[in-house]
Amino acid sequence: MSSQRIAYKVHGTVQGVGFRDFTQKRATHHDLKGFVKNTSCGRVEGEAQGDSESLQSWLKDIHRGPRMAHVVKVEKREVDVREGESHFGVMRTSESAFDAPAQSS
Repeated sequence: MSSQRIAYKVHGTVQGVGFRDFTQKRATHHDLKGFVKNTSCGRVEGEAQGDSESLQSWLKDIHRGPRMAHVVKVEKREVDVREGESHFGVMRTSESAFDAPAQSS
């Protein structure tokens, strides 16, 4: 199966409820690579890479979120696949990069 990569942004009550940890655990369960981070505007975003079926299952998990979260919307867009990632990491809080142009490999 070929890999694909998406950038995603999660809106709702998603900070202070364990959303990044939940996202990382579900990504690891689905054998995805990438990252998750809080943004300074109160959302959670990142990138995830894997086969299409695994990404779709993971996105269903993200739409539900952890018990204390309230997900209103998940935005996603395809981005270039990255080589060499070994895991799905949690990054520090920073400005949103979701709406920035996709980087070419």
